[in-house]
Amino acid sequence: MLTGQTLLYLIYVLAAASVIIAVEVMYLSIAGTRARAGVINRRLQFIGQDAPAEQSLQSLLQERGLTASGDFAFGAVALNRLYTQSGITGSPVSFAAVFALAGLVLALIAILLLSSSVLVASLIFLFVGLALPLLVMRRAKNRRINKFAAQLPDALDMIVRSLRAGHPTTVAIGLVAREMPDPLGTEFGIVFDEISFGLSLEQAVRKLSERVGFEGVQLLSVSLSIQAKTGGNLTEILSNLASVMRERRKLRLKIKSLSAEGRMSAWIISLFPVLMFLVLWGIAPSYYGDVWGSPLILPVFVLFGGWALLGDYIMYRMVNFDF
Repeated sequence: MLTGQTLLYLIYVLAAASVIIAVEVMYLSIAGTRARAGVINRRLQFIGQDAPAEQSLQSLLQERGLTASGDFAFGAVALNRLYTQSGITGSPVSFAAVFALAGLVLALIAILLLSSSVLVASLIFLFVGLALPLLVMRRAKNRRINKFAAQLPDALDMIVRSLRAGHPTTVAIGLVAREMPDPLGTEFGIVFDEISFGLSLEQAVRKLSERVGFEGVQLLSVSLSIQAKTGGNLTEILSNLASVMRERRKLRLKIKSLSAEGRMSAWIISLFPVLMFLVLWGIAPSYYGDVWGSPLILPVFVLFGGWALLGDYIMYRMVNFDF
């Protein structure tokens, strides 16, 4: 018969074992989720829902602000192209409405609660409702292009190996669509589906170039177009293109590392005056005296703010290179 002390030890052992098992189950669950997220792209998730292939293709295109045939959905082509290339999913109208509503709410708060002028409220609405979504889309586009640039050489090498093994081009593209994660996996999956539903390889890659906005895809599109019209060794063309893209990316990263000090200096020089202004305003509101009532305050802020933005733009151009 178990004594009280033995029973207490047994309870401790069972509790410790339970904690260890719970932690292990949680770890395996998180690790499995991360592994699936790293392997399965969005197109494969659509296919896994047992939907028809054509319906999955149309859903992938429509959530990117395109029509079911892959064309731009609304008349403002530049905005539609920016939204598509940013990789943001969902309705463009809903995306714009969220920022417009947020800008309207903040403008009303500035007028009703902070007693701001109509001019200040209008500037807040213009920034949040119009400028901010453009900045968000441009940043998302640049991040997506950087990911695409890192993945594309490996994808081209995969296509080259598949072609040398005797597979047709469409099968090689389908292999990339299955094996590569987003954003490249889904985009090449759309190319594979479009070819399967009747588009030529040249047309599908041209649409891919419009959806991505990456110069490497434009080179790929031109290479395939020339090869289709004049002939040539496609595997050698793609292999050379992958090497060129890799070297360009290495050079771009090297320039970015060399210009890191200049970019950090630009950020510090730009933000330090604003930070000191806010600090002084917070700890000593009377420091500036009656300067806020002067009719010159707004023109002075606009003038020197414009000069500061011009300086920021010059520093930005000095540490960012196009090649």
